[in-house]
Amino acid sequence: MENEIEGNYLFSKKKLLALIVPLIIEQFLAVAVGMSDSIMVASVGESAVSAVSLVDSISILLINVFTALATGGAVVAGQYIGEHNDDNAAKAGEQLIVFVTLISIVIMVLMYAGRGFILNKVFGSIDKDVADYANTYMSIVFASIPFIAIYNCGAALFRAMGNSKVTMKTSLIMNAINVTGNALLIYGFRMGVEGVAIPTLISRAVAALIILVLLRDQTLIIHVKDYFKYKFDGNMVGNILKIGIPNGVENSMFQLGKVVLLSVVSQFGTSSITANAVGNSVTSFQNLPGIAIGLGLVTVVSQCVGKGDYKQARYYTKLLHKYAYASLIFINAIIFMVLPLIIRAYHLSPETAAMTRQVVFFYGINACISWPLSFTLPNTLRASSDVKYAMVIGVGSMWIVRIGFGIFFAKYMNFGMIGIWIAMICDWYVRAAFFIHRYRGGKWENARKVFTSTR
Repeated sequence: MENEIEGNYLFSKKKLLALIVPLIIEQFLAVAVGMSDSIMVASVGESAVSAVSLVDSISILLINVFTALATGGAVVAGQYIGEHNDDNAAKAGEQLIVFVTLISIVIMVLMYAGRGFILNKVFGSIDKDVADYANTYMSIVFASIPFIAIYNCGAALFRAMGNSKVTMKTSLIMNAINVTGNALLIYGFRMGVEGVAIPTLISRAVAALIILVLLRDQTLIIHVKDYFKYKFDGNMVGNILKIGIPNGVENSMFQLGKVVLLSVVSQFGTSSITANAVGNSVTSFQNLPGIAIGLGLVTVVSQCVGKGDYKQARYYTKLLHKYAYASLIFINAIIFMVLPLIIRAYHLSPETAAMTRQVVFFYGINACISWPLSFTLPNTLRASSDVKYAMVIGVGSMWIVRIGFGIFFAKYMNFGMIGIWIAMICDWYVRAAFFIHRYRGGKWENARKVFTSTR
């Protein structure tokens, strides 16, 4: 197949690497800053680590919603780029940025209004000091919701144009502000969780401003002429939402399920909450290359689909999966070797450290077997507008397998916190089986025809 498309391919291997390498660096920066946050907060105490982890689970839920909408805009814009319809590509970008900004402001107001419910109901039974830290952290971080929404949308549009270097550089600035601010406020001014929350807010605001300024460049395929002369285009927003809503439902249900399971973990005490939090932080590195390559896959396949060339879409899907597996094996081998140093950095108790080691090894081994097929492969379906299938499988497997088996293993089989992680791996294999079946068939190749007919 490589010979069939040689000389006519959309992305050379050099161009693929130019797209993917900055994405990996960007993801690494985001995860590294998240880990540095938790390490710095650890100097305040395990209760502070637990509080930040609980609130971040809500923040990630919202970020996933914005990322899903951004992906919807990026897929629509990418398909227009593949068709060489630059005017509609630019229009899709403009509609995405302004519409999601307005939605994010409404969500921010709702989150502030619902702080008490989140603290007392969603988080379940937590210690008073954990609750106090969580309340303080929420009060500051929730103000950054519109900024992270804008950044995610802008980053997705630059990726749709194949320009991931812009988002990498912006991410570098954002994370440098975050880390420097954390170190200054926590170690210099001896602040608690405020020392993590304030730099998060400032760094996200700066990143959003940079993205908005960069998208004013009229030489870009996707650009915004004037943010203050926005005219709502129902058809274009509808096209974005047809992809973004199913993707958003899947992502939000996925993260909501994790919040539900987090409330189960909280029943096993602070050591389990902390081990789970540290495990989540470390394991974020273990699938990092797969996430980055999955983002690149959306860009590549959406343009192939826009061109109507599904042979290239399949070719690049297989090629990028080879990259994903090779990179996952490499990164997990490194993490296994440095894990003792990571655990020491968190100043964990022996009980917490033992649970963390168990989680990291279990996660890493299975990530090298099934993670790309569970989470990278469905991006081919999404980029081809086959989002409803990905949503149904993702949501169904999450709530039936991960949550159902997670509660069963943790509470009724007495596995404790580890039972949640066992159920998660079971969820991966179920997802992989369904997505492989869909990919091998041909229905996803007809998804855009159905989508286009309803435009």
